[in-house]
Amino acid sequence: MNFGYLIDMDGVVYRDSQLIPGAARFISELQDAKIPFLFLTNNSQRTRRDIAIKLQRLGIDVGPEHVFTCAMATARFLARQKPNGTAYVIGEGGLLHALHTHGYAVVDKDPDFVVIGEGRTLSYEMIETALNLVLGGAKLVATNMDPNCPTTKGTRPGCGAVVAMIEEASGVKAFSVGKPSPVMMRAARKELGLDTEHTIMIGDTMETDILGGVQMGYQTVLVLSGSTKTEHLCNYAYTPSRVVDSLAMLSHNELIGQFSTVVPNEMELAVA
Repeated sequence: MNFGYLIDMDGVVYRDSQLIPGAARFISELQDAKIPFLFLTNNSQRTRRDIAIKLQRLGIDVGPEHVFTCAMATARFLARQKPNGTAYVIGEGGLLHALHTHGYAVVDKDPDFVVIGEGRTLSYEMIETALNLVLGGAKLVATNMDPNCPTTKGTRPGCGAVVAMIEEASGVKAFSVGKPSPVMMRAARKELGLDTEHTIMIGDTMETDILGGVQMGYQTVLVLSGSTKTEHLCNYAYTPSRVVDSLAMLSHNELIGQFSTVVPNEMELAVA
């Protein structure tokens, strides 16, 4: 069976609105060889079509079918937990669209779930409403627990920071669906029809991309073009399968030659 890829975007394919050198060449290599791949993102703001258009404008010609977001993973998870349920949502178009697509209604009274994603129009009133709905019995779900988000202007609080306020005030812990959760990592692999031992996760963040891949038994490639640097690696109890400067240093054929010699152990296969 062929190998396939789960690829983070920000810090791996682009930084802000600039394509990282070598990224377009690597993706083109996968497309030419018909290697399955998905772009994985913990950003719930945009729909997969929006993200595909952004990538196209950067010079990477992919369609929506090559994008898998934490909003999609969250909506699928909720639809399995309670079909045709209701949710109070702090988030934007990508999350709202995913929930509607999977049969969810967005409400502000008596929801089954309070769902937290990224948002640029957050207000204290929204936080207060979410808190009281959770205290009233609604289940608290986070699209991801990333504490912050890089922007062209610097850094803004991420979904995890918003969730932390509600957790602290309510005493209720959120269930998180995005990377490194196995819910999203497994769903993305199955989207490509891959086996555990034939899945390669490429990312720039140890706490999400690499941790998620390691926990699932995937091969993992850390690129140093984003948030993690070489000197940070000593701080973690787990290690990526390979570390490279950027996608410019990667070749599919060379990677497969390396990973094909690795025999997965029984624990790794058990999480498939």
